[in-house]
Amino acid sequence: MSLLERLGLRGGERAKPLEPGLFSYTSPPSHPTHYRLHLRIEPDGEGLLVVNASTVLHLNQTATEMAWHFIRLTPPEQVAQQVSKRYRIKAQQAENDYREFAQTIQTLIETPDLDPITYLDLERAVPYENLSAPYRLDIALTYRLPAGAPAEAAPTKRVDRELSTEEWKQVIDKAYAAGIPHVTFTGGEPTLRDDLASLLEHAEERGLVSGLITDGHKLADTRYLKTLLDAGLDHAMIVLQPSGTQTWDSLASFAYWREVLNDDIFIAAHLTLTPDNVGQANALIDKLSGSGIRALSLSASDPALNAVLQTARDHAGALNLPLVWDLPVPYSALNPVALELTDGASPAPQGAGSAWLYVEPDGDVLPGQGIQRVLGNFAKDAWDAIWSTASN
Repeated sequence: MSLLERLGLRGGERAKPLEPGLFSYTSPPSHPTHYRLHLRIEPDGEGLLVVNASTVLHLNQTATEMAWHFIRLTPPEQVAQQVSKRYRIKAQQAENDYREFAQTIQTLIETPDLDPITYLDLERAVPYENLSAPYRLDIALTYRLPAGAPAEAAPTKRVDRELSTEEWKQVIDKAYAAGIPHVTFTGGEPTLRDDLASLLEHAEERGLVSGLITDGHKLADTRYLKTLLDAGLDHAMIVLQPSGTQTWDSLASFAYWREVLNDDIFIAAHLTLTPDNVGQANALIDKLSGSGIRALSLSASDPALNAVLQTARDHAGALNLPLVWDLPVPYSALNPVALELTDGASPAPQGAGSAWLYVEPDGDVLPGQGIQRVLGNFAKDAWDAIWSTASN
């Protein structure tokens, strides 16, 4: 029997499924590797295990049950007894299989950039297909912008109000109940909402991973940033304004708390290459790398800059700076992933409307940022109705 079959990643006997729901685990502060796991158990017993909000494993029923025990810290001997009884296999085999499963998950946790297909003999699933709920909800708290920001930087045409704090908490509760493990607060500029820390705290209480997309407004204030970190902020992406000091100061603020708290806080930066800054592209990437960011998002404002975009991608690779492209969404069709797929051999995976949804400040749900198709209203409509519309 292959490793995959023993781990339950394909095949496997059937037993009565575990109760469906969303389960999470956060490592204690004393653990050398801070990590989070989210397990979504589907009604048919299969599941989705999300490691640190980045690696997604689709599990069949057997592996889902092992993941459930892993999250609950069940001793291997007890797992063996229960799995042996439920699946009619020898206890020793069940224990061996569970220990191997646990080692696989632990390797993924401790090696963030590990390719699970190449190094762990796992199979690749078709991205974004047959999901019972999205992986992530992008929440635009406001379309307001800081003074001096260009008005076209945020859409406002369709939105005539912002949800209240309590309404946003209900949105978070509904996301949790639907099995969505990850929320990202964006805008406009989300730090203009005075209740941002309160909403982060509410997401934390539900066990959700939470992120922030910001131009760095207010984050240079180390005391303010500390309130967000204490509230449960897990990661952030700074949309870089290269000629201003605000975003650079906000990166310095993160670096300060990373050192003081001895916590490897995940920070990414987004850089849009424009005719004005293209001559400094590599220098800006060098500076970002030196600021301590963990990942880089790139796009270009004009197709004429595609060659420079590819050069910038290669330069980031030479600095061992991983690229992200879909947080919260591709900022532009002109991004490194899209360029690699322009030959047409492999169309870019489309996660909008399936892997993620986007909520406007008034609660209206769109498949993704900038896609003007209203699927319902998260504050008013039942989740099943919204998801049914998104899926059709």
